Amino acid sequence: MNILIDQLSQTPIYEQMENQIRQSILSGELEANYMMPSIRKMAKELNVGIITVKRAYDDLCNEGLLVSIQGRGVFVASVDTDKEKEVRRGQLRERLKELKAFCDASDITKEELIKELENIYIK
Repeated sequence: MNILIDQLSQTPIYEQMENQIRQSILSGELEANYMMPSIRKMAKELNVGIITVKRAYDDLCNEGLLVSIQGRGVFVASVDTDKEKEVRRGQLRERLKELKAFCDASDITKEELIKELENIYIK
């Protein structure tokens, strides 16, 4: 697994990690039951804080993409079609929030946005 951290990005490091791990799981690159590197090992490899890695792992555990087993480690969870769809909807929701903020700052109305979406789907 290869995680790239952009220290200059506006996106917090833990979110960068989450996004890349999430994508690796959903793409099948990381298979169910794969044992993730320990928090300490991951922090050392990425040159980030232990708390940063723990936050990313905890968030992905809360999403149901990772499972933490006391005394054994953190593993990739089995992701069925329903879970994958739920995660992708969450990703869509976050992107739509960003789009709404852009529209608000640009004085683009909801109706104008919907019209643009309809145009994209028609093409």
